[in-house]
Amino acid sequence: MEEVRQNNNIIPDSWLKYIFFYAVSIAFILGNAFLVLKKDTLMGVAIPVILMVLLTAFYVYDKLIWLVVLFTPVSVPLSQLAYNLPFDLHMPTEPLLLGILIVFLIAQAAGKRIDRNITKHPVAIVIYFYLAWMALTSVTSTLPVVSVKYWLTRVWFITVFVFLLAFLFNKQKNIEKFILFFTIAFVPIIFYTLLRHVKYGITNDNAAHWVMCPFFNDHTSYGAVLAMFIPILAGFAFGGWFEKKYRFWLIALLGLFIIAEVFSFSRAAWLSLFFSGGVWLLMKLKIKFKHLFFTLAALLLITFTFQQQILERLERNSQDSSSNLMDHFTSMTNITTDASNLERFNRWNCAIALFKEKPVLGWGPGTYAFNYAPYQLTRQRTIISTNSGDGGNAHSEYLGALAESGFIGSLSFVLIILVVLYTGIKAYSATDDKRLKTLLISSILGLTTYYFHGIFNNFLDTDKASVPFWGFTAIIVALDIYIKKANKEKNSLSGSS
Repeated sequence: MEEVRQNNNIIPDSWLKYIFFYAVSIAFILGNAFLVLKKDTLMGVAIPVILMVLLTAFYVYDKLIWLVVLFTPVSVPLSQLAYNLPFDLHMPTEPLLLGILIVFLIAQAAGKRIDRNITKHPVAIVIYFYLAWMALTSVTSTLPVVSVKYWLTRVWFITVFVFLLAFLFNKQKNIEKFILFFTIAFVPIIFYTLLRHVKYGITNDNAAHWVMCPFFNDHTSYGAVLAMFIPILAGFAFGGWFEKKYRFWLIALLGLFIIAEVFSFSRAAWLSLFFSGGVWLLMKLKIKFKHLFFTLAALLLITFTFQQQILERLERNSQDSSSNLMDHFTSMTNITTDASNLERFNRWNCAIALFKEKPVLGWGPGTYAFNYAPYQLTRQRTIISTNSGDGGNAHSEYLGALAESGFIGSLSFVLIILVVLYTGIKAYSATDDKRLKTLLISSILGLTTYYFHGIFNNFLDTDKASVPFWGFTAIIVALDIYIKKANKEKNSLSGSS
């Protein structure tokens, strides 16, 4: 019967795959020719690339994640490549992340689940609350399209760099891979920036504002990302994580990041590293988390109570931004003549005014830049203020969230920070493994640089800051789960004996 069936086939089975291959190829060539000749576009060329990315995501999605990590330092905004577009994306990272998110959702629907220890972790729970509230305020937004796009970008960053990375970080070698891929890919950007800075004058603080373009918008975001990696590179170099034969290269990499940080002329980044050093000292002194929390609350209360006296003291400082590093650092507290500081106060006051008008649901995620212009007071405007209010965001993660998603939106972000810090500090105290302690404290310190920096700027809408921010969060979650499992096994063994 089998022989008869084969003889009755008009087309042999072995030919079918060749016919399919040539049919698809001819269809692609004809379709692409139509797009080029009739529509004057090369978009059809992207189809094979998109298919390749999707296939990679389906079968080896972890390779695609590492590709995103490698591309992040060198990504550029789409607006730099094509003008007058109604939207903007960081290329090629955000399209890749969107592809990974789609595949992740398909895998979830097909029954492939991430470890429940990750999805039910306290950090995951506060993230769900954060994203859910942001989704609600996107629906009630003054600009729903802007807010939904903003929410989606936050979803794909968190999905990939918290949940999927925490799953991959079950293998600690993947943590090393994440850190080294990002930092090594960052090296060409540092050299590019420093060489351009030398060309225009290495002590020229004005040139420091734009020599990193188009890879970073300005020196503040550049400095913030450098600051996040300095503690973890220090941990790698001096914490015994790698063999001694690699120490020279790790120290050299750390030194390069420190030099780049100094010449970023980002005062907030410098201050964030001092703050991180203070956190390191407190952790080494083994001060309990609750004591830290109450101390911080007391400091905030004192600042609020004596705000007028503090402002009067700050107003006595007339040192403007300078090419002299010490003078430039001193200008950080000048709120009388320094245009950068004054503009930051202008944006903060606008954010507070926006919050007062819509305190519960806010104006919508990502909408601050479109709404703050009318709330600028004449006496608070500076030489760098614009009538149209197209100068950017709120210059604060906390006040930006307050204006865009109301009090609960800002609180949800603060809750993420508190739960991550509590988780990291508790895990640090729960293990005697020196290497794990090094990785935990380094990740905590890297995050605290941004937690502090977030008072003065907000960059989590960019891939450069989001990848390490959520990636370091995933490290803490993964190590917390690992340490809990190890301690549980240890206790069960000691109990049975």
